[in-house]
Amino acid sequence: MYSVVIPVYQNEASLDRLIEALVSLSVELPTEFEVVFVVDGSPDRSLEILRERLPGLPFHAQLLSLTRNFGSFCAIAAGLQHAKGDWLAVMAADLQEPPELIRHFYEILSGGRADIVFGVRSERSDPWYSRAASNFFWWAYRGLVVQDMPRGGVDIFGCTREVRDQLTQFREVNTNLIALLFWLGYRREYVTYARLPRLEGRSAWTVRKKLRYGMNGIFNFTDLPVQLLLAAGAISLVLACGASVAVLIAKLRGNTQVPGYTAIMLAVLFFGALVSLGLGTIGQYLWLALQNVRGRPNFIVRSSEHHATPRRVASKR
Repeated sequence: MYSVVIPVYQNEASLDRLIEALVSLSVELPTEFEVVFVVDGSPDRSLEILRERLPGLPFHAQLLSLTRNFGSFCAIAAGLQHAKGDWLAVMAADLQEPPELIRHFYEILSGGRADIVFGVRSERSDPWYSRAASNFFWWAYRGLVVQDMPRGGVDIFGCTREVRDQLTQFREVNTNLIALLFWLGYRREYVTYARLPRLEGRSAWTVRKKLRYGMNGIFNFTDLPVQLLLAAGAISLVLACGASVAVLIAKLRGNTQVPGYTAIMLAVLFFGALVSLGLGTIGQYLWLALQNVRGRPNFIVRSSEHHATPRRVASKR
């Protein structure tokens, strides 16, 4: 069986096109096909529409409803845990990633060519400022955090059941599934694609969520902020020692007649900012440690529904 996990949040307008694309996929794939929809506390009618449309469709379906909006990665994790397939993939509900990618993922995974397959954007139909910000983020993330990350970044992926089992064992909060997949290792393959324009609705991927995504990816997978803080502290200590020697020499020579107001203010501002930066960095790591020690679940499933296909999809051999 091939399982596809689809997180759903404010995708009411695109569900008809999504279901039509999934029906086409179920006919093309030479294996049992399962779709796991995870409604991530969506405030629109996505859950009601899926409940109406799923019965009678020519593929197996699961419909999970979370108690609130936990975030796309948590929704994906919930879907992966409930999926029954031998191979699994993640697909976006807005269809900005071409559905053909899911078929390519299946061919690679079922053929034993790789354990993990990533969809890598070669181009994207987004405003120039969004493209520039995305390119800068992934350039920095690739250089400082995950060196194996493709230049265009990764949004969707496929994997074997073995990888899924390893991935779902992690109980980290506020984590990054993509970075975890790179951390796991395994054999990887990449499929490039052009990201399509969004045809319905507005993206729920706000600037605030993007910033949170970036911070979680950095603080969960590298100690670079602490290393930078340590380096800044060492440099500041050397500069402070040098300045202290210079001030002492000037004092002994009698060259200091009036206390230097400017130098004092600059020192106070510099070291005050450095201390604030250090407290913020340490606080972020402590917060993540506290969240993990609490052991709260990453998501809570409110309801789970199963819709079995009335017939097995015939192989097109």
